[in-house]
Amino acid sequence: MPLSRCRDNGKQINGRKRHVVVDTLGLLLGVMVTSADVGDRAAAQVLLHQVADAHCRLALVWADGGYTGSLVEYCLVTFALVLAIVKRSDDMRGFVVLPKRWIVERLFAHLMRTRRLARDFERRTASAEAMIYWSMILLMTRRLARSRSARA
Repeated sequence: MPLSRCRDNGKQINGRKRHVVVDTLGLLLGVMVTSADVGDRAAAQVLLHQVADAHCRLALVWADGGYTGSLVEYCLVTFALVLAIVKRSDDMRGFVVLPKRWIVERLFAHLMRTRRLARDFERRTASAEAMIYWSMILLMTRRLARSRSARA
């Protein structure tokens, strides 16, 4: 059984990383939870393969600077997806949410409101992914219920 928790010294992360693909409304299209030592580009290849198969109209993907390199060409050749990297300028200091990146940051904030996802309690990555889907189902049903009551 492979390890589900490790350390990524580059990002100073212990445990696991969550890779997500969301639409422009912040709704989850795909998620992949990996141990922290798995590279961002390797995880993105698998996740983008799953998302591209499920969502055939997907044409443009904005990504963080950690997904640069050969992944851009891989997406264009393999999935006919344009992978646009949202880069941070050198003069920015501290934590600044970049344009388009705030959509994903808002999703992570919603996930952290779910008590079970605030800490990493799951033993397996598959159950951690299931908890993220469960949290998104709760968020989407709340949004649907709110919009109906607002119409009445």
